[in-house]
Amino acid sequence: NVWCAAGKGTFGTAEVIKQVKAAKIEEVVNHKELILPQLGAPGVSAHEVKKATGFKVLYGPIRAEEIMAYLDAGKVATPAMREVTFTLAERAVLIPVEISLLLGPLKWIIPLIFILSGLGPSIWSLSAAFTRGFALFMGLLGGTIGGAVAVPLLLPYLPGRDFSLKGAACGAGAVLLGLIAFGGPLNWIEALALLLGGSAVASYAAMNFTGTTPYTSPTSVEKEMRRWVPYQAGAAALSLLAWVGGAFIG
Repeated sequence: NVWCAAGKGTFGTAEVIKQVKAAKIEEVVNHKELILPQLGAPGVSAHEVKKATGFKVLYGPIRAEEIMAYLDAGKVATPAMREVTFTLAERAVLIPVEISLLLGPLKWIIPLIFILSGLGPSIWSLSAAFTRGFALFMGLLGGTIGGAVAVPLLLPYLPGRDFSLKGAACGAGAVLLGLIAFGGPLNWIEALALLLGGSAVASYAAMNFTGTTPYTSPTSVEKEMRRWVPYQAGAAALSLLAWVGGAFIG
């Protein structure tokens, strides 16, 4: 989104100047005004854009669908045009995006899951690879649902500031429900492995969601990543070790 891009500098002063010059806008229009989205303001220096291009920067409404109303009102934004909302519907529409971001690593995660799940006292078992592999996959799926679905939907009601912790809690809850319902054949080490793995996935997914919310700043996102990524990686590694070790406990 524009706000995230402005914070990271990809929608910034230099890029706006570059695109205005590349498009040769001055040859297309007969005015010297450039309407930018309001949430792009953190990354754009209006006076530098005017100095470099001759175009005066006007900050339009937050939402693109309100641009025509903004123009019809003489380029005057109403309070509603300046108000940032993040309703249930606005959060829900982002869920497919969050899930799609997690699909990329699956091409190597799924084979790894089934290879590790086949390890056991008999060295490697195809039957165990499928039965235990499916259980591990479902545990990670529970974590994905917790972090990429439950967190966006329940965001205003989840306690705490760090999205990583919100995700870990939702992921652990989702996996725990799955264990209560279907985890009978698993021993305690395998159950612990699923809780750790699901929580790590959910924590990462929820942390990744910060860039699409109006609640955080680039600085706070970077701080949260530095703080929690090592724990997420550690939990994921311990989960895999516990999962392999669980096969040797009858």
